[in-house]
Amino acid sequence: MTAVNPSGWRPSAPSNDEGAAVGTVTGNRALMLEEPLLFEIGSRDQTGVDFEVSGAPAKAGALGDAALRPSGSPQSNTLRGAPSPEHRLGNLERTSLDLPGLSEPEAVRHYTRLSRQNYAIDLGLFPLGSCTMKHNPRLNEKMARLPGFADIHPLQPQETVQGALEVINRLAFWLLDLTGMYGVAMSPKAGAHGELCGLLCIRAALEARGDARQVVLVPESAHGTNPATAAFCGYRVENIPATKEGRVNLDALKARLGPDVAAVMITNPNTCGLFEPQMKEISDAVHAAGGFVYCDGANFNAIVGKVRPGDLGIDAMHINLHKTFSTPHGGGGPGSGPVVVSEALAPYGPIPYAARYKDGSYKMVEEESATEEHPNTFGRMVAFHGQMGMFTRALTYILSHGADGLKQVAEDSVLNANYILRSLDDVLDAPFGFSGPCMHEAIFSDKGFAEGFSTIDVAKALIDEGFHPMTMYFPLVVHGAMLVEPTETESKANLDQFIAALRSIAEKARAGDPSLKAAPVHAPRRRLDETLAARKPILAYKTPAPDGVSAAPLVGGG
Repeated sequence: MTAVNPSGWRPSAPSNDEGAAVGTVTGNRALMLEEPLLFEIGSRDQTGVDFEVSGAPAKAGALGDAALRPSGSPQSNTLRGAPSPEHRLGNLERTSLDLPGLSEPEAVRHYTRLSRQNYAIDLGLFPLGSCTMKHNPRLNEKMARLPGFADIHPLQPQETVQGALEVINRLAFWLLDLTGMYGVAMSPKAGAHGELCGLLCIRAALEARGDARQVVLVPESAHGTNPATAAFCGYRVENIPATKEGRVNLDALKARLGPDVAAVMITNPNTCGLFEPQMKEISDAVHAAGGFVYCDGANFNAIVGKVRPGDLGIDAMHINLHKTFSTPHGGGGPGSGPVVVSEALAPYGPIPYAARYKDGSYKMVEEESATEEHPNTFGRMVAFHGQMGMFTRALTYILSHGADGLKQVAEDSVLNANYILRSLDDVLDAPFGFSGPCMHEAIFSDKGFAEGFSTIDVAKALIDEGFHPMTMYFPLVVHGAMLVEPTETESKANLDQFIAALRSIAEKARAGDPSLKAAPVHAPRRRLDETLAARKPILAYKTPAPDGVSAAPLVGGG
């Protein structure tokens, strides 16, 4: 049918090249909207919210008597919704804040448009290594939104929140069962916060026996937050080298142990994606020297239900609920980092904690009762009790999986990582591929790329393929590192698509294909000049000068 109907419409089909390079007046490309800055949308002399003018005449009725005055009468400008600009925020002059004013639709649309330019786990595979970006089951979200969990307040009488306290207590016992540890502190709010908690327990234990040690040993394959946490606690940090297989050099560790070493902070599985098979021997050596063993549990997803860290001689370990137990993190936060501890450190753990009494009731042990029930605590880390929403989600995840399901989580995560490793090790250098299977994540290097091509080019090209880049340039023991963690929640079809994309990009990098240097070309923004951005950052918005007036130069990036 080609006839025009009464409205003037007729069916049509574009030619293959029609519209290929056609621009738009707005800069938008269909649903890919070009979004300006807030400062470019709003203006300083308007706002989406009007407050009543202070000192305005008393109102009569819903609109006030001013609404009855004719336009132009002496007090007609006192209408609600028409205050003078200096009263747009009560008596605070908005112009002095130099902030743009937006209506509600403008504000909502701005952030919604920006959100559509973000990547998220609900859009696709999120391969960040050592981040465990797994799917967050919607059952967890439903449970966390139940009014008895979502609407409570930390200052409520404890007898009115017994269900919430039971959730904290039951989750705590699950964590103890899964790790084989003696005690647990639930209040730390993230991984690094958990590291701090564990080291404070160690420091309190050493002080209790009058042992002033100054050094914490950190292997090269540990997480970067480990040395930072140790330094924050006042310890001197010394590195332990790795072997060519990517594991801790046990001989070097033993040679450095002595009366000044307070602890060893070790990540197992480590950030090369490898299990430390000599972990028990490491722990025994550290204990024999009078020190303690802290394990970074960020990679617990690879061994949950399979290995109990307590059986390996670990004294303290944080558990990222937002990784292993699927509570949202990153832009969807917040995190939660409970710390399990050995019997030697349990007396020094922080308050508060949820205790169950003989009558079946629950109570938070805090300062008032700590003297009797927990006298050696090093003190409090947080104002209240931790992340209630994360506790609810994590317990839901654990109960829905059961012990056998959690074991399968570890097995499937390791299987997926090894599938990626062996599917790509012919086009990407796998520096530790010769030493056997990896655990939860596969690591590659930029070795073999054409001159001038590096990891950053691969990452930018992955954006064009619709994937968030993997963790780059970490761990530092691998040059041009690319750390890929697929987690157990990805299907083989998803993995195959990712592998095909990464394989194509790797082949281009090896061949020196110049198109990689232009990537990403399909993203909302092209590649930045990262050197210029680092050396001369523009950190404040400058109002453009009026037409015909020269703008003042930006000094110092301000």
